[in-house]
Amino acid sequence: MPLNKSELLQIAEDWFHQQNWEPFPFQKETWNAFLEGKHGLLNAPTGSGKTYALWFPIVLNYIKNNPEYKTKHKKGLKAIWITPLRALSQEIKQSAERITQDLETQMTVGIRTGDTSTKERAKMRTNMPDLLITTPESLQLLLSSKGYAKLFKDCSAIVVDEWHELLGTKRGVQMELGLSRLKTVCTNLRIWGISATIGNLEQAREVLLGPSSAALENSVLVKANLNKKITVKSIIPKEMETFPWRGHLGLHLLDEVVPIINNSKTTLLFTNTRSQCEIWFQKILEKYPEFAGEMAMHHGSINKETRLWVEQAIRNESLKAVVCTSSLDLGVDFAPVETVVQIGGPKGVARFLQRAGRSGHRPGKESVIYFLPTHAMELIEASAMQKAVLNSAVEDRIPYLNSFDVLIQYLTTLAVSDGFLPEEIYPEIKQTFCYQAISDEQWQWLLNFLVMGSQSLKSYDEYKKVEVEDDGRFKVNSRAVAMRHRFQIGTIVGDATIHVRYQKGGYIGSIEEYFISKLSPGDVFTFAGRNLEFIRIKGMAAHVRNSSKRTNKVPSWMGGRLSFSAKMSELLRQELYTAELPFSKQSKEIQSLAPMFAKQREESSVPLPDQFLIETFETNDGHHHIFYPFEGRAIHEGMSSLLAYRISLLTPITCSLAFNDYGFELLSDKPIDIQSILDNNLFTAEYMLSDLQKSLNSNEMARRKFRDIAVISGMVFTGYPEKGVKMKHLQSSSELLFDVFKDFEDDNLLYQQAFTETFEHQLEEGRLRLALERIAQQEIVWKQCQQPTPFSFPIITDRLREKLSNEKLADRIKRMTKTLMK
Repeated sequence: MPLNKSELLQIAEDWFHQQNWEPFPFQKETWNAFLEGKHGLLNAPTGSGKTYALWFPIVLNYIKNNPEYKTKHKKGLKAIWITPLRALSQEIKQSAERITQDLETQMTVGIRTGDTSTKERAKMRTNMPDLLITTPESLQLLLSSKGYAKLFKDCSAIVVDEWHELLGTKRGVQMELGLSRLKTVCTNLRIWGISATIGNLEQAREVLLGPSSAALENSVLVKANLNKKITVKSIIPKEMETFPWRGHLGLHLLDEVVPIINNSKTTLLFTNTRSQCEIWFQKILEKYPEFAGEMAMHHGSINKETRLWVEQAIRNESLKAVVCTSSLDLGVDFAPVETVVQIGGPKGVARFLQRAGRSGHRPGKESVIYFLPTHAMELIEASAMQKAVLNSAVEDRIPYLNSFDVLIQYLTTLAVSDGFLPEEIYPEIKQTFCYQAISDEQWQWLLNFLVMGSQSLKSYDEYKKVEVEDDGRFKVNSRAVAMRHRFQIGTIVGDATIHVRYQKGGYIGSIEEYFISKLSPGDVFTFAGRNLEFIRIKGMAAHVRNSSKRTNKVPSWMGGRLSFSAKMSELLRQELYTAELPFSKQSKEIQSLAPMFAKQREESSVPLPDQFLIETFETNDGHHHIFYPFEGRAIHEGMSSLLAYRISLLTPITCSLAFNDYGFELLSDKPIDIQSILDNNLFTAEYMLSDLQKSLNSNEMARRKFRDIAVISGMVFTGYPEKGVKMKHLQSSSELLFDVFKDFEDDNLLYQQAFTETFEHQLEEGRLRLALERIAQQEIVWKQCQQPTPFSFPIITDRLREKLSNEKLADRIKRMTKTLMK
């Protein structure tokens, strides 16, 4: 006799009480909705018990449908848990096993990710676990296996964890497509997502379930209102610099950090870049050698064994401190972490909250995060963060539309397994958020592309991958094509990485190719906490040996170019404007910047909410023209190019551009007439797109984007494992294709997609337009200054950084500051 819903829920409550826990209302709400057959999105922070909110109803549902579950067991896949991070799969598995074993079910739990051995995978093919934990890529690989429909038939639930991380990426699009297929194949499927807080939760649910689907109508949004207390404490320097610059990575506050580390069980120090992580680790050990053995480093380029060792050491409290990057941002559950230190502005509210949540990682515990500014102006960000935490103001994640490269990859996946009939698959694809607006012409183009390659490539056999069989089924019959396709499933195309190995073969980690290409044999650099001497490159590996020489060469990774999110820029502007309020109404961070603001007013001004500040002055380097939209680096990059292009139409002039998160500079050999910029309305949003295309080398940017599109859509093969194709070759093969399409087939959908993505995702054209519209409403305050101002200083010194080594830069800045302070 099957149990009814209240009896099932009682089983869950009893289990919680046996652990001396009390289930949260959001957990009960999720159990209820799931058992009623609903789909949904659960909005809950990490460490709140979200895993139990969904594993439980999956197991209870099985108990309901199999009353004799303790004695009889029907094998086969019953639920899939998707995690974007392989590192989390072990913990998710442990939670599931606790439930299945304690409730005496005979359910098995398995993991299938890129780390799973070939032997394990082969075993799974014949004997699937009941509960499978996997990644978006591995799910696509399962869809490429013959007879997948039979494998998934009895699957009753799919849970997509960390959905906010997948949304707004091509892995998210991959997930939408996978779900569109499973809805048809599985007889009675419930789809659930788990997301930390993002601004557009309703839209996140719509993307997960499909905009016009029956699933969306039968779904709920469950919010965990846990009122977690987050305290932000700023580390304010005793001596405040009047002219801030971004050079010293916050190291002058190193002595302030040590007492924080000593007073806590375990402290995580988050840095924004891997190079900053390496430097901080080295410097703490140099100054405080007693931390040796009690301190470790964790970032994405260090080898897997070391990372797992560090994660385990945090769990069993054998480490005092870990210097890390966003590699420890997500989901990794560390109860003992007491304190988090954020070094430098985190560039986004969600990222900051996620990191804060790493401390006090227990329901009801307070999270404490220290903010350490790397230069004085970052204290404005610290103050803005405090407000963001109070008002839980978080960014939106913008989903992709019409990613044709991902769709071509997916259709090839289906053609590799059992083949597909276009008339069956087309309606499923139109149900997804990403392809809701796809037209019949575009669909026809994609089908032709699969069979013939595109118009201009149809005479080359290597682009003809799919055959149309007599019954109209699209199928891959070539074993070689199928094998190459399986190797290349996935949408993450990184910068080329090179393995770093000892000459005798030990693997240390991976570094981006462009850093290694600048080294000569004998050069010493710091990586993974050691000083290494570069010997040579062999294949895709750099050979090194340990060195006792000191060095200031640290690998830099492209990730170091993080820009402000739209939310962050808005909060920053609001905070900056409080500098004009009475002293008693300012936050202590803004109060501590009083000397800097005083110097800024002496030479120029601190803008009010309805003002847009422009400064001009002359130095030995030339004529500086500085504009302050406070919109974040990415927007300033587009805006500075746009303005420089429009000025060049008025008067022939060459200028070099520099930008940071606060503003941008046009530096020229003769003065630019600011009045004529204002008279000719050069900040207008009209004709923005065509001017942008002319001002930026948009062909060049699209060309780089096209490399990823060519790889994802399978036009360019990245090589077999261990025999990777060098990035240089990938770039040149994709550039050849790009040029062919540009000259002979400019209506090619993949070629056009490269431009759309450049403008929408890289230059954030929508945000740029809004910024220009905002400036058009503001009063322009143009200050002709005698010398550089505190606000302009970080921008000027950033430009010098490109030319000078760190030592020379520090000396030069010292001299500049001395002169300015007279």
